[in-house]
Amino acid sequence: MPERTRRIGSSLRAVVDRVEAATPPGRDRALDALRGLAILGVVLGHWLVTALVSDSGTLRAESPLGHLPEFTPVSWVFQTLAVFFLVGGYVAARGHAAARARGESHGRWISGRLRRLFRPVVPLLGVWTVATGVMLACGVPWQTLHTLGKLVLSPLWFLLVLAALTAATPLVARIHPLWPLAVVLHVDLVRFGFDGPDALGWLNLPAGWLVPYCLGTLLARRGPLSPGAAWGLLLGGAAATGLLVAFAGYPGSMVGVPGAPVSNLNPPTLAAVTFGLAQSGGAVLLLGPLRRVLRRPAAWAAVALLNLCAMTVFLWHQTAMIAVTAAGLLTAGFLGHGPLTGLHTVPDGYVWVLARLAWIPVFVCALLVCGAAFHAYERTTRRPGRPPRPSREPRPPHRAEQRTDVRTGAAHA
Repeated sequence: MPERTRRIGSSLRAVVDRVEAATPPGRDRALDALRGLAILGVVLGHWLVTALVSDSGTLRAESPLGHLPEFTPVSWVFQTLAVFFLVGGYVAARGHAAARARGESHGRWISGRLRRLFRPVVPLLGVWTVATGVMLACGVPWQTLHTLGKLVLSPLWFLLVLAALTAATPLVARIHPLWPLAVVLHVDLVRFGFDGPDALGWLNLPAGWLVPYCLGTLLARRGPLSPGAAWGLLLGGAAATGLLVAFAGYPGSMVGVPGAPVSNLNPPTLAAVTFGLAQSGGAVLLLGPLRRVLRRPAAWAAVALLNLCAMTVFLWHQTAMIAVTAAGLLTAGFLGHGPLTGLHTVPDGYVWVLARLAWIPVFVCALLVCGAAFHAYERTTRRPGRPPRPSREPRPPHRAEQRTDVRTGAAHA
């Protein structure tokens, strides 16, 4: 055992050294850490607040927040979408400026980014198309298919909005975040204050996420916020959110709750946007401490490796939860056991919460299997931003160019 432990330790040190050696000296590792924290927040949030309840041969989605409102603060911790858009805007603005400096056209730049963004979606859609056909052939109820399909496909709205904002980076980079914030304010005023049509709220889907995205592009153009400004965003956004929830009737949960009359995310409300501003201020304040921590090669290697599989984790985490739920349901039925607590039961008590926490490691294992199977679709064969080799000088690619570089993790911002 000691010899095996030494071999494992030696292999881990080799990976850490390889990642450290492949990292450019000027890379801002804290941005990758923010992206990683945002990914983990989304994944854990979905796993904690989504329950697939077995009822009369069908599966339906419920949320513990609908039964246990005292856990509403959990949604404040794990709803991290604004950080995604903040980092995405910053990286896209910097990347576009670098592409222009290289003489690369906007069309080539955006096509490369969109290809890296959507290529991992192809296997997800393929697998679920086949799975849906099999379930239909086996007579699985339509309600179950609808529930599962909604869980799997719902993360794709994020990619569509991010892709649209990325494509429009040269335009939106000139917009101050206050302008889309004003749009959200007026839409909510008409929608809630003057009983306007609910469909009007969908204007907030691009406008709401433009706020942190434009803030990211602003930071890329003008440099970092001062600590005072970052604290102002954090405290001001938190205070505004608290006032909106306490006195303006906005939901306290920052994620959707099935059956609730209003969701802060679907479409985004003013409360979600002010909450995102608070998150953005907190993220800026975290940059300094994160940079100090990530000077340690081991900490940086963990962040870099997570970023290399960021899209795979994001796209497949719901599938991992569904796979564990389905396997547990089949196993329980085979053994003559009732629904498993924390997996198939109504999330209406603390026992469910404790049981769900115990299931999280199983979800992680299932996600690791999905990652091993589909991570290859996230890999690139050349470094982002490098133009293709001119056809008039054909030569075989160097072997080093065929390997995935840890620097490609930044392409998934």
